[in-house]
Amino acid sequence: MNNTVESIKTYFKGVKTEWGKVSWPEKRQVIFETISVIVIVFVFTVAIYFMDLIFKGLLSFINK
Repeated sequence: MNNTVESIKTYFKGVKTEWGKVSWPEKRQVIFETISVIVIVFVFTVAIYFMDLIFKGLLSFINK
């Protein structure tokens, strides 16, 4: 039991050490990239929606 607790403590000490080595992006970069992802997802969602409407309309001619 004691060995397990020591292993867990060692693990989290290593995590803390590695956490300090992480190169964090600037706030401005994070905001810009987040907005970019949201815009791209929105554009693709709208494009797929319109393609769905177009194909639905074309397939309705086949079923007649």
